Amino acid sequence: MVFHFYPRGYVEGKDDYLIYMGRDKYENEELIKYGLPTDVWFHVDDMSSAHVYLRLPEGVGIDDIPEATLEDCAQLVKQNSIQGCKSNDVTIVYTPWSNLKKTASMDVGQVGFYDEKVRRYTKVPRKSNDILNRLEKTRRELTPDFKTEKETYEALVRGKKRAEERAARAAEKAAKEESKRQEELRSYKGLMRSENMTSNAEIREKYQSVEDFEDDFM
Repeated sequence: MVFHFYPRGYVEGKDDYLIYMGRDKYENEELIKYGLPTDVWFHVDDMSSAHVYLRLPEGVGIDDIPEATLEDCAQLVKQNSIQGCKSNDVTIVYTPWSNLKKTASMDVGQVGFYDEKVRRYTKVPRKSNDILNRLEKTRRELTPDFKTEKETYEALVRGKKRAEERAARAAEKAAKEESKRQEELRSYKGLMRSENMTSNAEIREKYQSVEDFEDDFM
């Protein structure tokens, strides 16, 4: 069971921000394994807590997250920490899903990071019931097929990449054909220059008859 929440400003049916959270540490393993490159992972720093994810719209980076959406995620992850929910000035760490590192020696639900410098931090001074109550009203309990979702996403990405490559090849071919056409046009213009042409007067002066001119031309 995965819990979906919708942050402030969410528009249903639009490619918008989506917050989701696993039910327990075992489901967190599935989220770690089958996350998407557009996902950002949130956790209370140095405390046990739920793993909260924010799915970003395509083209949006971790540093582009709106302040209100970031605050929603931070409040939610703080609330779902046994120790963090009772504390003030709680630090939240967040990083792209692709930066999560999972090894065989780690406990269930435990993760590390490939690059420590890619982590970001935000602080929650205190619990906000207004934010939490609003998020709770948007909560949906779903049972997604994580593997299929990831495979579908990757297939779409591959299809988009192939389409872009085809468009690039077509543009390159068109550019080459246009370059060739322009080159042929320049060559044709060179042949039509006045210095390369023979006037009727010159023909009459050089040839005594049309038959002589035609024989010379051939």
